Amino acid sequence: MSLAVAPVRADRARGRVRRAGSLGLLLVLLLVVVAASLALGSRTIAPGQVLAALVHPVAGDVDHAVVRDLRVPRTVLGLLAGLGLGAAGALMQGVTRNPLADPGLLGVGSGASLAVVVAITWFGVTAPSGYIWFALLGAAAATLLVYGLAGRGSAPSPVTLAITGTATTAVLTSLITVVLLTDAATLQQYRFWSVGSLAGRDLAAAGALWPYLLAGLLLAFGVGRSVDLLALGDDVATGLGVRAGRARLVAGGAVVLLAGTATALAGPLLLVGLVVPHLVRPLAGLAQRWVLAFSVVGGAILVVAADVVGRLIARPAEVEAGIVAAFLGAPVLIALVRRTRLV
Repeated sequence: MSLAVAPVRADRARGRVRRAGSLGLLLVLLLVVVAASLALGSRTIAPGQVLAALVHPVAGDVDHAVVRDLRVPRTVLGLLAGLGLGAAGALMQGVTRNPLADPGLLGVGSGASLAVVVAITWFGVTAPSGYIWFALLGAAAATLLVYGLAGRGSAPSPVTLAITGTATTAVLTSLITVVLLTDAATLQQYRFWSVGSLAGRDLAAAGALWPYLLAGLLLAFGVGRSVDLLALGDDVATGLGVRAGRARLVAGGAVVLLAGTATALAGPLLLVGLVVPHLVRPLAGLAQRWVLAFSVVGGAILVVAADVVGRLIARPAEVEAGIVAAFLGAPVLIALVRRTRLV
């Protein structure tokens, strides 16, 4: 018995070492992208000056002011939004067993967007630090609505959840359009948030919302093993001691915290949650916790890199990170659709 088990254990150990090494390389790439975010833009700043600005800032130095007041906040926001969307996308795909699943499947983006429109139009909120709370509440309310309509007192099936989420998103998007068409001032403010920009934001939002991201990550990793078993089917998972309904509820809560907070911080960044898990899965394997870990790092890399590319391709102007991320993710989405059979 021991002779038969030993090779299996050795293979598992090698697999863990290989995945850990790949994750380490991905973290190194993340550090490179962060360094580029602090140094590059309409004004290129030498690495030595960037380091000096972080460690020993000099009052009145323009380069130091650019690094500390402009680039550090947008880099931090990009990291937080990216890790949230990456983890949310990986969790959604694992729970629904749908390779094309995205946090938008639960109406997270549309719910947050409608709440922001309401905040601007009827409550006079103008600063991002003010309407981030509306965005988070809107994302949570939309998700609860989708689960309630899809489940009707029981755990919703993946297909029912997807159809209900799509229909809810369509209705909420229509409501957003109606409000925007009747209020030009709201449209002017909303369009900046809706394109997914990291510019013009400060660290106050990140300081207020990072605990929600942390709570979402803890829930996501905590339910990881249950998600792996749900992939075998509800009957098998139940036989192995998993409460399918409870596991999906916890996963849904994690998605709300992760994607809702990311959307509140940076606006709806399209395709990040869909694309990142597919890009990292060849390195991470099939285990949900590994996929989550790789997606956290991969999401942060994609969003920050998209922000850097947006600064460079139209200097001295900028292209918003959300537009660049969607442009980079579109080819991956097309490839996924072409190779995926819908049954």
